[in-house]
Amino acid sequence: MKYRKLDENGDTTFGRQVFYTGREAVAQAILTRLRLLYAEWWEDITDGLPLFENILGAYGADDVREAVDLIISERIQDTENVTVLLSYESNFDPNTRTYSAYCEVDTAFGEFALRIAENLNRIEVIY
Repeated sequence: MKYRKLDENGDTTFGRQVFYTGREAVAQAILTRLRLLYAEWWEDITDGLPLFENILGAYGADDVREAVDLIISERIQDTENVTVLLSYESNFDPNTRTYSAYCEVDTAFGEFALRIAENLNRIEVIY
């Protein structure tokens, strides 16, 4: 698997040596899939994270957390070369409506972890 690197602003990089391979490529693919909003990509408007359609409109702490957990875990599991989601833990604070999660992912190239914070605004890969 080969995946183009993104810079610190999330923009595509160009030139030589600007590709990830192996588990770094899978991690980049997951990050890209989680940041793609539903119907945002013109080539496939059925793809993307349904943030506005399913997540932001949910009410009740347990309902919101469970809905978001299901949507995000499915996006991760459906990423190419992800073999299994080893663990997934999340937290939703109903007072601030803040969602965070931690998950461990096994891929065809090895394992890594993801930490999701600030309502998907900060996603960190831990190798």
